Amino acid sequence: MSAEESITEESNGTDDLSEVDDEEVAADAELVEEDLDEFGQLAKERDDFREMAQRLQADFENYRKRVERQSADLAARLVVNLVTNLLPVLDALDLAQAHLGEEADQSIEATALIQARSLFFDTLSKQGLALVPGQGEPFDPQFHDAVAHAEGDGSEDGQVIDEVLRAGYTWQGAVVRPAMVRVKG
Repeated sequence: MSAEESITEESNGTDDLSEVDDEEVAADAELVEEDLDEFGQLAKERDDFREMAQRLQADFENYRKRVERQSADLAARLVVNLVTNLLPVLDALDLAQAHLGEEADQSIEATALIQARSLFFDTLSKQGLALVPGQGEPFDPQFHDAVAHAEGDGSEDGQVIDEVLRAGYTWQGAVVRPAMVRVKG
């Protein structure tokens, strides 16, 4: 074999190797591309699941806050309802105290009644019950319910409460029951 033939054979061998290498590289490139496509799909799925989890977490947080708010509102309404139902008891104690009069020598029962009324009102006051301003105060339809009218003497500006017929109360700033009053002016 001459040197030229051996070079030709060697160059033919490298051509075969480069063809094999090109085919392997092409196959490897396809596998890598498939792996990259699969990786991209998995990354997209991961992102979708992350977004879904974040949405669910936000929805749950909103639900929790809404339930807390509804529970607080319900509790507040129940307390106002209870206080409203206790007001006739306070009215009865006030009426009983008014019937006792201003006697200097009150009986033990009368003293007990006055103390019980005072304890009951003080306990409710500490929690937020307040008496609506009454006699001599300007009439305010937000806090007073005028059921009678008396002629004024002309000295007052506007309408003034002449007499409180039934006490009115507010609970933590909101009117629970307006005062029933007679207005002068």
